[in-house]
Formats: sequence, structure tokens, C-alpha cells
Amino acid sequence: MIAPETLARGTVTAPRALRFVWFVHSIRSDWNHGNAHFLRGVISELLRRGHTVDVYEPEDGWSFSHLLEEHGPGALAKFEAAYPGLQSRSYRIETIDLGRILDGADVAIAHEWNDPELIRRLGHVRRLMPELRIFFHDTHHRAATKPDEIGRYDLSDYDGVLAFGRVLSDLYRERGWARAAWTWHEAADPERFHPISEEERREDLVWVGNWGDDERSGELAEYLFGPVRDLGLRASVYGVRYPDRARAELDRAGIRYGGWLPNFEAPQVFARHRVTVHVPRAPYARALPGIPTIRVFEALACGIPLVSAPWEDTEGLFTPGRDYEVARNGAEMRELLRDLLHNVERRAALAAHGLSTIRARHTCAHRVDELLSIVRGERGTDPASTRDGSAFA
Repeated sequence: MIAPETLARGTVTAPRALRFVWFVHSIRSDWNHGNAHFLRGVISELLRRGHTVDVYEPEDGWSFSHLLEEHGPGALAKFEAAYPGLQSRSYRIETIDLGRILDGADVAIAHEWNDPELIRRLGHVRRLMPELRIFFHDTHHRAATKPDEIGRYDLSDYDGVLAFGRVLSDLYRERGWARAAWTWHEAADPERFHPISEEERREDLVWVGNWGDDERSGELAEYLFGPVRDLGLRASVYGVRYPDRARAELDRAGIRYGGWLPNFEAPQVFARHRVTVHVPRAPYARALPGIPTIRVFEALACGIPLVSAPWEDTEGLFTPGRDYEVARNGAEMRELLRDLLHNVERRAALAAHGLSTIRARHTCAHRVDELLSIVRGERGTDPASTRDGSAFA
């Protein structure tokens, strides 16, 4: 077990431009890969502030491979047009020269969907470059649901973990997986996710989300398919990995299936609909309270009213009832949707409050401020959690 301690080595103290090296699963592809949304916004913000960011992704990553297989080079061209300043380099784990790549870097960040061998080798390089700071970035539920998989990662030479929820950062400290851990929530990129008023809201409801390996099939039936069918709504669903039986359920509910939606096109889709929903996957709702999907941040940033299936906002990110509505069961979901769709003033008030909360607290600029504070040693590791969301995170 690694003793928890605050690292003094490699602390970057001067407010100067930094060089980041980021090891991601993919930044080019958001096919079944929600972490790409956040990374695109954060890296864009770092570049706007004059920092240097070099991004590396495996050349055979499953997200990018599926994107090309199903949608061809045109999908990559869409990304490049939407994010002209973002580039990544492909690598093979067998041949990557980490010493050369990290020479002169101030900060390296590796996402948890990287090969454990890459994580181990990054730690080894850190021993040779004590001025370098290295962080492990966790945005998934495996630490809670598959701890043996996370336990494989050797983080003994890392400065710590950037976890996208307090319950995760607690786990890393409690199980001795890392010497320090900070809560670093996801957020919306307001440069691309913002209200589009010129669009006419012709449709009732939209949900943007992937099927998710049956991790929320029951919840989707109760909180989305059933209410849409019972209310006779004009509704659409966008996402990937929907099996035939799921597509059949959509048909029975009268829901149009739109397939893969490039994430940066979501604002235009939200703008054509009057309301959206949040249906968290079971591992997040049950094992990781306090962690919404990034699509909550993005939907609220686009000014669309949102109704959520049950999830516990233990960290006080939002104000239920003002930023969004919460349905405790399918019957409540039907009632809330019916009321919102018939109450223009309520929709406007809910959308305005949610948008205000995002702009005040949950943009990628806020997260870059937090990241730089951590990197420069200005923010200590999170204190022990009170488990009720009252501790600072």
C-alpha cells in the first residue's frame, strides 16, 4: 500500500505557460467515448491560454476504429472542421519512445483507458525526470465496480489521481492505489455548447446517449420509452451500440432513432426540442452517487430543460427543482414531462437557471483553473470525505 502524502517534488510554482503531454484513448473520436467531449474542451481552453498540449492516442483504439468502420473518413473530417486547433499523434505501445516525448514537458496526464503497460512505463520515466508531474485521470466506474482491474495500474510514481467524482477520489485514497487524489469533475465547453435561439423547437423530446451494455436498459424502459409512448410525444434518440431488441423497443414507443451523433452537433439537436432527459447508467446511480454524465453539463449549457431519472447529487453540483427536475419513478417522469411541455414559462425558468449554474461553476475554463491550481501545488489533496457531500472537493 502506498502511504498517502503530499508530494513536493516537481511542483510547478511559477504562473508561466506549461507544456502538457496527454495520453488519451482518443480525442478524434467520440464514438461511445464520452471522455473525448471533456478533453476537447479542456485542451482547447489550455491552448487559448497559451499553454502547449501534445496529445497521444493508440493507433488501434476501439473508439476511433469503430468510427472509421461505421462512418468513414468523413467523420474525421467533421471533427477536424469543428476543432481546427486540436491534433493528436498515434502511437504503438511496442515502439513509443516516452523519454523523447516527455523531454521538456511539465505535466503528463494519462487516462484510465490506457494500456496498463503504458501507465507503468510512464511511472518509470518519472523516476528519471523528477521535475515532471504525472497524473492518472479516471472518468469511469471501474474503480467501484471492477477494482481488480484498476488495482493492476502501477501509480506508485504518479503525483496522484484526477477523479471525476468524490466517491472515486475517496476510493483511490482508501485503497492505497495512489499517493494523492483530487476530485476533478467534467464540465461543458461553452464555446460549442450554448443556446441556439434561431432554431425552432418543433419536436418534444430528445435523448442523446449510448445503449451502454444493458447497464440502464430497465431504466430506459421506465423513464424514457414508456413515458414517450404513453404521452404520444414526438421524440428522438441518438447514440450507438443499440442492439436489435433495443431498436425494436424504440419503434414500439414511436421514437425515431438517429444513430451516432457527432457530439459537437448536439447543440443544434437540443435546439430543435423542447425537453431532454437524463438516464444514468446503473453503476453511476448506485455505486457512484454525485457523478452525472457529461451530457447533463452539455444539455444545461445549451439551455434545454432537463428531467432526470433518480441520481443523488451528493456533491451539490446543481440544485434539483431549479436546474432540472427529478422523477422518482416512471409515473413521475410522465407527469413532469406533461407539465413541462404544456408550460412555456416553467420550461424557460428551468432552462435559464440550469444555464446560469453551468456558466457560473461548470465550464471547461473552471476546470482548467482547477487543474492549474493542482499542478502548481496551490490546492492540496482532497480532505477525508464526510460521505454526505459537505467536504470540499
